[in-house]
Amino acid sequence: MFKSLSLKVIIFGFIFTFFSSFGQSFFIGLFNSSIRETLSISHGQFGTIYASATLCSSLLVIWIGKKIDDVNVLKFAIFVTILLSFSSFFFSKISSVVFLFVAIFLMRFSGQGMMSHTASTTISRYFTKSRGRALSMIWFGLSSAEFILPVLIVYSLTLMAWQNIWIIISISVLIILPLGSYFLVKDVKLDTRETDQDTKFKEEKIKQWKRIEVLGDYRFYIISLNMLAMPWIATGVFVYQSFIVNSKGWGEYTIAQSFMSYSICSVITLLVSGYLIDKLTSRKLLIYMNIPLLLATFVIMYFDASQSAFLFLGLIGISNGLANLLGSSTWAEIYGVKYIGSIKALTTALMVFATAFGTALFGILIDAGYSIEKIAIISAVSISCSIVLLFTVRKKLNPVYL
Repeated sequence: MFKSLSLKVIIFGFIFTFFSSFGQSFFIGLFNSSIRETLSISHGQFGTIYASATLCSSLLVIWIGKKIDDVNVLKFAIFVTILLSFSSFFFSKISSVVFLFVAIFLMRFSGQGMMSHTASTTISRYFTKSRGRALSMIWFGLSSAEFILPVLIVYSLTLMAWQNIWIIISISVLIILPLGSYFLVKDVKLDTRETDQDTKFKEEKIKQWKRIEVLGDYRFYIISLNMLAMPWIATGVFVYQSFIVNSKGWGEYTIAQSFMSYSICSVITLLVSGYLIDKLTSRKLLIYMNIPLLLATFVIMYFDASQSAFLFLGLIGISNGLANLLGSSTWAEIYGVKYIGSIKALTTALMVFATAFGTALFGILIDAGYSIEKIAIISAVSISCSIVLLFTVRKKLNPVYL
């Protein structure tokens, strides 16, 4: 199906999305209780610190992320790897609120921001005809992490201090990623593309938008509104999973176990949607992306049984699978790939900003006494508005041909 170099690029993307999990909200959220206990802080205080640190990291992604358009992929990957390893080590040294802020800033920037940006940008640029399937394969990395890590970390926390887990992560990153990057993408240059002359010709006929031009396109904001629904709502769920468990009266391990349904649904969605993107285009699938997420809010509103957690996270997993693919392929389809690194840096920064917004909003609402059901209603209204807006412009999402 894929030639040797193409397969290497996919494996590279898979590994980087897997390791991006250490900076993702679902992973850091697993340490929420331990960190709050260590520092004696509340849900709201943790959320405020998490949100402000995440916001700062999103601003830095805009500037650093665009460098991937100018620097060899291998050099960029090594830089991101060293940064992630250092960030993980620093996270193990949290001893005050200031250290917590810096640690979260570093993990969100290096993990969620730069690792996922490096993987998705490399794939979006390199692949043309098979972009959808290639993206679906690399996002298996994150889905695999979401399947394996929650239960593994919850179990590990019963055996060792949470600080030791982060030291192990730091060492693992430093050993695995530089070697993997060298053997997988040393031959990939900025102009290296999937071999397909017809597709290459078609790509060249599409207008290649610069980031400043994208910012002047009203479609960008409507699409972004839909793209950002998943990050802010899912982040709130992941970071405050202990609050949801207590509110619903679920068992201690319910959310960790439910991540398996989340991961399975993400994987199934990746398999199906990757094929559909190459067949139908991302633009036609975009309207369906947040419908499962909307249904998930209704599950939280009306069901309390512990089994509903599996349905709740399963539906979020479907939207997550779609969002991971469409968040990369849509921009490449509409705006071209020449400046995709710069555009993706902006959209990645917006995504990280959305996670900061979600963390802050959930924390404020929780401290104000809102129930999880009322928070779900607010989320449902937001999702519905973004879907309606997208529906009104769905026929205007085609690229500009020269």
